[in-house]
Amino acid sequence: MLELSAPRLRVGLASMDRQLGLDKNTLKRSKTTLIKTLKGGKQLTRDELELALQRNGINTDGLRSTHLMFHAELDGIVCSGGRRGKQFTYALLDERVPHTPALERDQALAELAKRYFISRGPATVQDFEWWSGLTLTDARKGLDFIKSKLINEVLNGQMYWFADSMPTKLPAPTAHLLPNYDEYTVGYADRSAIFETAHTNKLDSRGNILFQNALVLDGRAAGTWRRTIKKQEVVLELALFRKLTKPEERAVVAEAERYGNFLGLAVVLA
Repeated sequence: MLELSAPRLRVGLASMDRQLGLDKNTLKRSKTTLIKTLKGGKQLTRDELELALQRNGINTDGLRSTHLMFHAELDGIVCSGGRRGKQFTYALLDERVPHTPALERDQALAELAKRYFISRGPATVQDFEWWSGLTLTDARKGLDFIKSKLINEVLNGQMYWFADSMPTKLPAPTAHLLPNYDEYTVGYADRSAIFETAHTNKLDSRGNILFQNALVLDGRAAGTWRRTIKKQEVVLELALFRKLTKPEERAVVAEAERYGNFLGLAVVLA
């Protein structure tokens, strides 16, 4: 995935890199420092890595730190480590991720397309382009490699591709409390099947369903939610797009209780 997506992302970073004074030598020194600092299975926070970079004469002010870490990720130097309490950490990719055989570019395109459409179909090639960050040409090429393993259906003039064995339909009504940036919303360029734009004014000031924790009923966004965790309970505040039926209310209560069980806390619905 890195080899497919990194070239376009690097092009997008180039202008800001110049503004920040991040030349090839600085990026090389930063990667060398990160490798030495994390070697041996260490998992360190952004602040800890910034100190290591500063000790080696590398300025991390402002956005420089973000771009230095971004380049290190694109080059396959670092990846996400384990959580340390509430803090995120970084680790060396080579130490954290098992080595796998390298794929030729066409093989990688085919593999990524297969994984996308099998896990997220029904979806369009434009959805795959959006999700993957590939060009439309590469997205179509990847789909062409695996078309024989998928089935398709045309709806409103759009061709949708998906696996030949779809999951069993869940009993209605079924509720889900999804976090922001959940793949169910972020995985598609066109979200009209999930979210009605008539409800946009009921979102927060950013006005994008991607940024919201979404209450989903039978596959469609029916509201947003937020949580407040207290010592012995979690308070869930719902902002509904419409009035719920009694069966839907019961489904939401059941999902809230399931979430409370996951946290090990009593649930208060507001």
